[in-house]
Amino acid sequence: MAGQTTTRRGGGLSPSGPPPAPSGQERRHRWRPRPDRLVFWTLGLALFAAGAFWVLHGSPWVRVERVTVEGTGVLTRDEVRRAAAVPRGAPLVSVDADAVADRLRRKLPRIDSVAVVRSWPHEVGLKVTERKSAVLIEKGGKFIEVDDEGVLFATVAQPSRGVPLLEMKAAGSPSRHRFGAERLRREAAGVAAGLPAPIHRETRAVLVRSYDSITLELTGGRTVAWGSPERSEQKAKTLLALLKTARGAGHFDVSAPGAPAVSGS
Repeated sequence: MAGQTTTRRGGGLSPSGPPPAPSGQERRHRWRPRPDRLVFWTLGLALFAAGAFWVLHGSPWVRVERVTVEGTGVLTRDEVRRAAAVPRGAPLVSVDADAVADRLRRKLPRIDSVAVVRSWPHEVGLKVTERKSAVLIEKGGKFIEVDDEGVLFATVAQPSRGVPLLEMKAAGSPSRHRFGAERLRREAAGVAAGLPAPIHRETRAVLVRSYDSITLELTGGRTVAWGSPERSEQKAKTLLALLKTARGAGHFDVSAPGAPAVSGS
């Protein structure tokens, strides 16, 4: 005998079935926003945007009143402020941080990097990192400071204490044409900057005759044949050991750090 059916004639659902889904027309009618509400929300958003724009650009509440400077060593804070030229009284939101940083690096080459930070509601902070001298180039009785990337960034009347001189003697070397003076200077500065402190303290000059012929002049008239700038870390470790075991030597050759040589007394 056949079981009871769940539908009745005429297409109706039994009481146990799900309710009929609303038609597309009913849904559109149900979710249609009221015109007056739409106008209200649009007007509210426009007023909010206009108010926010006025607060940021037109009000006296968020304008530049202070410019602070951190991280200076040789430079003074006033020098940095003048070079940054952040307009006092300008809307804080209008300060172009990238333009300020570019202006500082252009006017003050001693600055390696700078972070320009807005501190709401009235302050612009300048966090400066200065370049450090790796070597000095003597010229005309003055000294040009060169950082570890070979950048010439300042000229001073007196040499910085503990910074070796760089002597470029590669004018007739084929490597000068192959690598260029700038590359040789950068490599030599990198060698000097990477020296361990005990060696760095005793290094008076770095001589560059070619890419493969860098020489260190140490205190006491001692010299070190460094060779090329390659494998500098291993060369430094070898030289440290030689300085301890051959204290009376006058010349050290670490150009091949696996087979160093010592001579002189």
